[in-house]
Amino acid sequence: MATSVKQMIAEANAAVPRITPAEARDMIRNGALVIDVRDAPEVEKSGRVEGAVHVSRGMLEFRADPESPYHDKKFDRAKPVIVYCASGGRSALSGRTLKDLGYDKVFNLGAFKDWVDAGGEVVLPIEPGM
Repeated sequence: MATSVKQMIAEANAAVPRITPAEARDMIRNGALVIDVRDAPEVEKSGRVEGAVHVSRGMLEFRADPESPYHDKKFDRAKPVIVYCASGGRSALSGRTLKDLGYDKVFNLGAFKDWVDAGGEVVLPIEPGM
């Protein structure tokens, strides 16, 4: 059993495969659900992967569980799920949580910056006052 965040992330990384931006693009084209687990201010500042659903890590279980009153119908255990965050730690932990909730095809894209650096499509935030 993990006794530190470092150990928890290592265990999550062992359970949830890390994928490249190119692999993510192919999976997205084939219908994978993409989840941005960063906090709202991070998404507002930098945007998100085009087509991604923003669900902060603290709400993930509630949105993913079909029995929750807060369930998001975009979550489907039959579809592959790709998670990402700012550096890959929160997405690894989120991926592990989704696996614990019965999602079998879960993948960690890692850092949003890696997606951007690879030329991935991004939806930019709306400028305040516009």
